[in-house]
Amino acid sequence: MDIRSPRVSELPVLQDIERAAGQRYHDIGMPEIAEDEPLALDELARYQRDARAWVAVDAADVSVAYLIADRVDGNFHVEQVSVHPDSARRGVGRSLLEHLADHARSRRAPALTLTTFADVPWNASYYVRCGFRVLAESMLTPGLREIREREAAHGLDRWPRVCMRRDL
Repeated sequence: MDIRSPRVSELPVLQDIERAAGQRYHDIGMPEIAEDEPLALDELARYQRDARAWVAVDAADVSVAYLIADRVDGNFHVEQVSVHPDSARRGVGRSLLEHLADHARSRRAPALTLTTFADVPWNASYYVRCGFRVLAESMLTPGLREIREREAAHGLDRWPRVCMRRDL
């Protein structure tokens, strides 16, 4: 599995990957998450232009997963990571996270951060296996607090959420 920057022409494929990956949420009673639309193409294009987007591609150079990241309080924050179900459970997501960790280290960022659902099996517990730890509320940086406020306004707090950090 190779990881590279996405091409502009591939950005609609990233939306398709996120939609397909999101369908798992129907199975656990979270249809609002499954039906939530991915980022708009212009937003994905901004990540691509700013070199904060990566795709994992198969042997035919077809994107099967992607990750986008922001800079938040000096760290790299995983804004979204999605793996197409046909490529799930093969280490693709972990490879994208490791790629981001290498990228962050090269830019002297001290950590990776993310927010996720606490009780969804392929969310918080998965990220713990990838080296992240749950942050107590008192440990949240101003940027993470702002992200959580936006998520709450978007209705995501209907289900328990956590902030996580992986020191580099």
